[in-house]
Amino acid sequence: MAEAAPARLADPDVEARLARLDEVLDGLEPVPGPATEAVRLLTEVYGEALARVLDHADGPLAARLADDELVGHLLVLHDIHPESAEQRAARAVERLRPAVRERGGDVEWAGVDGQVARVRLTTGGGCGSGCGGGSPDVTEVVREAVLAMAPELTAVQSLTQTPPAFVPLTTLTRRDAQ
Repeated sequence: MAEAAPARLADPDVEARLARLDEVLDGLEPVPGPATEAVRLLTEVYGEALARVLDHADGPLAARLADDELVGHLLVLHDIHPESAEQRAARAVERLRPAVRERGGDVEWAGVDGQVARVRLTTGGGCGSGCGGGSPDVTEVVREAVLAMAPELTAVQSLTQTPPAFVPLTTLTRRDAQ
């Protein structure tokens, strides 16, 4: 009889453990010594093990591993993610695009300049008040998503655009007599 696979942690449980780990590591940081060195060495060994797993993974498996939120973050942490920071950031923007469009705006990837991600954020038009795609809330969500997927980048620059207002042709061709 085959043994059942061990139970996996649900995402909220993983997030709780990561938050607690951050607290513990913050307490260790100012105290150099064996505990800090043990954490560093353990991290290096786990990173090497993860790199070896990736070495044995074929293309589709490597992509699935990289796409898993937790595994993807570990791959970034150990600098072994198969995608570049720019590719991951662009993917984050594409994943947000439908939600931004629902708010009446649009967001599209504009590239990287140095270590700064650039996105083109178009404000909403014609959807009523309070639903613009370029609102500070949307800008912050885009920034957080991009930096979560590509923490190597230092900032996200929003190239906010507002759709041009309609200007009647007659106002451009008519000159007031003075």
